[in-house]
Amino acid sequence: MAVRSRLTTAKVVDAALELVDEQGIDALTLAAVAARTGVATPSLYKHVASLGDLRAHVGLRVMEHMTAWLTETVVGRSGDEAVSALVHAYRAYVQKHPKRYAAAPMDPLHDELQRAAGLKFMELVLATLRSYGLEGSDAVHAARRLRVIVHGFASIESSGGFGLPEDLDETYDQLVRMYLDDLRGQS
Repeated sequence: MAVRSRLTTAKVVDAALELVDEQGIDALTLAAVAARTGVATPSLYKHVASLGDLRAHVGLRVMEHMTAWLTETVVGRSGDEAVSALVHAYRAYVQKHPKRYAAAPMDPLHDELQRAAGLKFMELVLATLRSYGLEGSDAVHAARRLRVIVHGFASIESSGGFGLPEDLDETYDQLVRMYLDDLRGQS
């Protein structure tokens, strides 16, 4: 059990992430995190303002983790190779961490705590798309299409929503090829 004086916001978020990884985002409560850290629930208020604040911290950590994971994948690559690596690594992240991914914020750019992490993620995607010569609105639309493809597919996949026997990797590869063809057509 943790000693109250040694508890930090980072340790509270660590405990929350462990809980989310094991049981899913719906299991995340202050009482469950307090039990996991060995303190009474009111002691958590020294580190997080509310359950919503804790969820925001968890979302921030997920964004940071995802961005680091994806950055490692695309560094040193460009064009189709970089985009393909990004979308495959993004899907792999969701496959490896489906419960954690469900805690990722849908709109981090409009949350004060998560904004910097959301911008860093967006900058990674835009940098990956840069070799196609897309700028301004065209780049943003291309980034949104990328997110819809990966998030939509991976979210349906992780919830068991694809029931037909055709190979999911082949379906995903078809989507990626369509997206790359679209990008090349725009540049």
